[in-house]
Amino acid sequence: MERLRIVGGNPLKGSLNCSGSKNAALPMLAASILSDHPITFQNLPYLQDITTMFELLGSMGADITLDESMDFQVDASKLIDVEARYELVKTMRASILVLGALIAKYGKAKIALPGGCAIGSRPVNFHLNALKKLGAEIELKDGYILAKARKLKGADIVMEGVTVTGTENIMMAATLAEGTTNIRNVAKEPEIVDLADFLNSMGARVYGAGTDLISIEGVKTLNHSQHFIPADRIEAGTYLVAAALSRGEIEIKKAQPERMANILEALRQSGFNVRVSDDSIQLKSDIDNITPIDITTAPYPGFPTDMQAQFTVLNSLAAGSSVVTENVFENRFMHVQELNRMGCDITVKGANAFIKGVEQISGAEVMATDLRASASLILAGLCAKGETIVDRIYHIDRGYERIEEKLSYLGANIERLPR
Repeated sequence: MERLRIVGGNPLKGSLNCSGSKNAALPMLAASILSDHPITFQNLPYLQDITTMFELLGSMGADITLDESMDFQVDASKLIDVEARYELVKTMRASILVLGALIAKYGKAKIALPGGCAIGSRPVNFHLNALKKLGAEIELKDGYILAKARKLKGADIVMEGVTVTGTENIMMAATLAEGTTNIRNVAKEPEIVDLADFLNSMGARVYGAGTDLISIEGVKTLNHSQHFIPADRIEAGTYLVAAALSRGEIEIKKAQPERMANILEALRQSGFNVRVSDDSIQLKSDIDNITPIDITTAPYPGFPTDMQAQFTVLNSLAAGSSVVTENVFENRFMHVQELNRMGCDITVKGANAFIKGVEQISGAEVMATDLRASASLILAGLCAKGETIVDRIYHIDRGYERIEEKLSYLGANIERLPR
C-alpha cells in the first residue's frame, strides 16, 4: 500500500491552477446516461473517483474516449446493463448517483448499497423515498436497491433531509419524467447549480437551482453537450490552508472565489492576508501567531464540512483555544486521534472538537481514514518538525489530483513511497 513521506518545515510558495471539481464532475458523468448522444467533458480532474465512475459506466456499456485535446467523450446512449455492482460501488458512495438517471431513461436499475468514506450513515432512504413519489417501485434485497418504473411522473417533493447527492438524484430522475416536479428542502451547493447548468445545456428545463425550490419541467429526450467542469473549491481551500500553515505565500489561479466566501473569511479571521480577483486567490502568511476561530459546519452557504479537518489542523497551531462543531456528518473526527499522535491537543465530545493550540507538532506515522482526513494529516506533516509518514493514501487519490506533485512544486519536501 502506497504511503506519503513528508519532512516538514518548508514554506509553500508559488502559484497553482485549480483542478476541476470532483463533486461537480461525478453527477454530470452520471447524468450522461440521460442523453441520447455523446457528451464531451472538459477539465475533468484525474482522480480515482472519476476513474471509478468511468469503470461503472463502462461496465454498463458506455463508450468512453479521450481525444487529442485531453477532453473526454462519454457515450452512454445505449447501455446494455443497468446494474451497478458491489465491487465498484463499495469504493465510492457517489455511485448511487446513477440510480435516478437509470430509472428515468431505462425504467429500471439495480444498484449495490453504497460504500466509500467511513464518515457516518449518509442514509440513502432520502433518495429512495423521493423517487417513490415520482412513481418508482423500490425494493431492498440482498444488499442491492432494485428499482423500476413504467414512466416517472412529476410530483411535489419535500426532501426528508438536506442531501446533495439526494437532490442531484431527484433532479436527474425528474428531467425525463412526465410533467413538472417541484423539489423543496433541497441542497444549495454550487455543484447543484453546476448540475442544473449541465442538464439545461442538454435541453433539460431545470429552474431555481441554488434556491429553496427547484422546479423541473420534464422533457422527452436530451441532446449532445460540451461542458467545462468548474473549479474545485475544496482543493483550492486545502492548498490555501497548506500555505497558511507553512508560513508561505500562494496564488490559486482558475478558481471561483465567489463560491468560497466562508473559507476565505475564516482564513482572514485567522489573521492571514487574503486577496481575490475574478478567478484567482492570493494568500500571504506573514503573521507571528494564528488567531483561533470557532468553526461550525453547515450545508451551503454555511461552512463546508469538507474543509473541517483542514481548519482543525489550523486551529491546532493557533495561539489559543477554539471549538470546531460538525453538523453535517456524524463520525467525522476520526483524524483527531492521528493529529493528537503528532502533538495536537484536541478533545472530541459528541459533535464538538475542543482544541487547545500548541506551538509545535512533531512528525509521526499516521493513518488516513477518509478523503479529507488524509488531507489534514498531510497539512499537519507540512508544518511538523521531522518526518511524517501518511499511510492508506488511496483516500487522498480519490479527491486530490497529484497532490504530492503540486505540493513539491510549491516547495514541500514530500514523496510517494512505493508499496
